[in-house]
Amino acid sequence: MDLTAFDEVLTTTRSVRRRIDFERSVEPQVIEECIRLAVQAPTGIQQESWRFLALSEPEPKMVLAELYRSALGTLVEARGVDVRPAQRALADRLHEMPVLILVCSEGRPLSESVAMQVAFYGSVLPAAWSLMLALRSRGLGATWTTLHLLQEREAAAAFGIPDGVTQTVLLPVGYTRDAVLKPANRRPPADVTFWNRWGNRRESEHGVEAP
Repeated sequence: MDLTAFDEVLTTTRSVRRRIDFERSVEPQVIEECIRLAVQAPTGIQQESWRFLALSEPEPKMVLAELYRSALGTLVEARGVDVRPAQRALADRLHEMPVLILVCSEGRPLSESVAMQVAFYGSVLPAAWSLMLALRSRGLGATWTTLHLLQEREAAAAFGIPDGVTQTVLLPVGYTRDAVLKPANRRPPADVTFWNRWGNRRESEHGVEAP
């Protein structure tokens, strides 16, 4: 296994909102190939309950884009915050993205049980992330966003999604253009990892790591 290439995909898969070639279509077979890889992700009790709705035609993309922009307005009003330029750019041109992929799961999570919620989403979100990685490896950019879920019922009605199906992540997809993707500045593992008991740092060659 080429660890250099593998690590590069893992560390440089970023949300791409603006550096997209909006004029270049994405071949359906490429999307399906990426999904073929994505569904190798772990899933609880071998449910394979993931489902993918790919929107590639102008009308359905416009419908979802309008719902997304409405959700963004609701969020801004509720929180009283400004929208970042990159977020605004995504909302403004969402309907121009070559493909919009809704990652869904058959069934609904049990709201009263944390364990069941984790099991439910833990059986579909790994596939969504694997899909984003597969897209990245083929020169496609995507953005991990869930904002449209503020309009989940409206989206379900617009696209014929059954009541028993849960929408999760939306991935706007397109080939990248002039995108410089590099590792993000994250805290080191020693800062976010405990050993054997919460708060315990791993012992280093020079003693216990500082908390």
